[in-house]
Amino acid sequence: MEIVVIVVNVLLIAAIILYNRLIRAKVRVRQAWAQVAVQLQRRHDLIPNLVGAVKGYAAHERQVLEDVTRTRAAALQASAADRANAEDAFEASLGRLLLLAENYPDLKADANFRALQQQLTETDDRIAFARDFATSRVAHYRKLTTTWPGNLVAGLFRFPREEMFALDDPRAAAAPDTKIGRRVGRK
Repeated sequence: MEIVVIVVNVLLIAAIILYNRLIRAKVRVRQAWAQVAVQLQRRHDLIPNLVGAVKGYAAHERQVLEDVTRTRAAALQASAADRANAEDAFEASLGRLLLLAENYPDLKADANFRALQQQLTETDDRIAFARDFATSRVAHYRKLTTTWPGNLVAGLFRFPREEMFALDDPRAAAAPDTKIGRRVGRK
């Protein structure tokens, strides 16, 4: 009788420890995605200034400027499920905007434009790092929830499946390099 009580207590303690481990992993995934969202918002906040700098030099390139503004607004309003596709469309329009500078040497020489371009480059690096970090957190969480005995506890308490921030469009995997005119593959 004592052995049964001991075994039940050990199993209960193990289940509690595993449950807490799963909760910590889920919280870390959410924190990592929050960092991605912060960096994406930082990039979105830079865009009105960048569009304003380009607007003075490339007034007749109105369609490109409107496209950047439209896709930025769509990305900001996208649901979590649609965020990756909206960001891909935004990055493509942003790349077209940055390519415009090739046609305007005075714009490329503008100190304000160069400063914005530098900030955008740094932000894109931060986004890439944050996405990689979040992806590793999701992979760890998935491992915990799909391997034994974690899958038993995760199933019992209905832990949700966390999604990766995947790029469906292979063209979007090559983020626009803000050094103008060159596309660099993202990690």
